[in-house]
Amino acid sequence: MDTSGPPNPLARAKALAGEIAEAANEAERTRRLPAALLTRLHEARLSRMLLPQSVDGDEVEPGAYMLAIEEVAQHDASVAWNLFVANSAALLAPYLEPETAQTIFAAPNALVAWGPPNAAVATVVPGGYRINGRWDFASGCRQATWMGAHCRVQEPDGSIRKHADGGPHIQSFLFPAEKAALHDTWNTIGLCGTASDSYSVDNLFVADAFVGTREVPEARRDPGPLYAFTMQGLYAVGVAAVALGIARAMLDAFGALAVEKTPRGLSRLAERAGVQSGVGKAEARIGSSRAYLLNTLKDIYNNAAEGVTIDVPDRARVRLACTNAIHGAIETADWLYKNAGVDSIFAGSPYERRFRDIHTLSQQIQSRDSHYEAVGQVLLGQQPAVFF
Repeated sequence: MDTSGPPNPLARAKALAGEIAEAANEAERTRRLPAALLTRLHEARLSRMLLPQSVDGDEVEPGAYMLAIEEVAQHDASVAWNLFVANSAALLAPYLEPETAQTIFAAPNALVAWGPPNAAVATVVPGGYRINGRWDFASGCRQATWMGAHCRVQEPDGSIRKHADGGPHIQSFLFPAEKAALHDTWNTIGLCGTASDSYSVDNLFVADAFVGTREVPEARRDPGPLYAFTMQGLYAVGVAAVALGIARAMLDAFGALAVEKTPRGLSRLAERAGVQSGVGKAEARIGSSRAYLLNTLKDIYNNAAEGVTIDVPDRARVRLACTNAIHGAIETADWLYKNAGVDSIFAGSPYERRFRDIHTLSQQIQSRDSHYEAVGQVLLGQQPAVFF
């Protein structure tokens, strides 16, 4: 695969479409991405899209990143999910010392995996921290070269370090993957191939140099417009891209089915007014939410000031566009699954796994209905109740 010249992650994702689709059954069965496919994904640099150029990343525009993840998700959602998580973790690189970022990301197969914050606490010790705890939902941990843990920090006097907003300050601690004990816990209805297992560490020392934070966007070392976006905002973009890819694949499959299928006692699907209307609405729902998200990302990216983080209204715009895309994709998938009839219920159909995958995605924090409330608070000039 030619990776010379300007980065074109969408073209690289398209080039791997057949291999991704072919590996989907094995990923589903083993709950692991096949090694051969993982190698090809690294060769295509699809886990380095959001990594800074300063550490051999492609540092692409968020819209280009979204399109690549969406393309992969059309062929297998688990692969797309792990790629977006790996890219999201790479967003910590601009907040690390340059030497530290090189240590972690220099290898072509570098991947960082971690789970969301919980009640774990890191204790300050000379030269670094001691951490103990267990974390869940670590997508990609079976392929990771480094792991991370998000913890509150206990100062030597016993107090908990505070964030500027008065809440506990969360630090991110990075360490080689072999330092963590992995626990086989990922037995779910969907996104099975992500291997989003649990992990734990026991009295692990992490040096100061391998600690960063996602909570102070202004502290980044790379001033490029990509990093003007918050990590949480770009994380939501990844989830939206996976959702849109799943829904698009289901809609394309339904179009082919509707031309051929005549349900017993009814006319051909493609000739029924309700199906025609539903397909039109589905196309509009996916297409409009996709365009809205892409336009939002492009506008904010093009107007991002050098070294300045986007403000709360722009963060709310990203959140709104992502939430709208995620919910629109879920609603579209539901309609398609229902109207495909019994063709949707068999293992291996174009609908069954995707339906399970998108409804696993629907339970993730990025899919919450309450995001609309938070954005509405910003639009109405109020202080949002959640951290933006």
